[in-house]
Amino acid sequence: MRPGYRLSFEDIDAAAAHAFLTTAYWCEGIPFATVERAIANSQCIALHADGQGQVGFARVVTDRTTFAYLCDVYVLETHRRQGLADWMVQSLLAHPDLQGLRRFMLFTRDAHPLYARHGFKPLATPDRGMEVVRPGIYRLTATPRSDA
Repeated sequence: MRPGYRLSFEDIDAAAAHAFLTTAYWCEGIPFATVERAIANSQCIALHADGQGQVGFARVVTDRTTFAYLCDVYVLETHRRQGLADWMVQSLLAHPDLQGLRRFMLFTRDAHPLYARHGFKPLATPDRGMEVVRPGIYRLTATPRSDA
């Protein structure tokens, strides 16, 4: 527990997540409908601050059996440096649906120390990995929110 904050696996505010993610370096311009669909098909956690709503979020794309991919992790700037991201990631990784997985992955530009505290390490065999990356795809296909 953290005074003034709570975590929830059910109370996820897609609009709050979208407000942050649409400006994040990894998914700039992501459409609201895409965020909604991603939340619906992932194991998510939200960080709420008393009287301020959702101030953090993370999600895991997983088959809940062998593989998981941690992504979209954020805590709003005004709530950082309090260990809240650690608490949120630790709680998400402890979720019963995410136990016993063979592989748990993530990609980050600048938060390596955060994830290292939770057991993540650089790829042991990066030469085996491959990817298809489409930078800026959301800016090319973005459609405005219908409720905006």
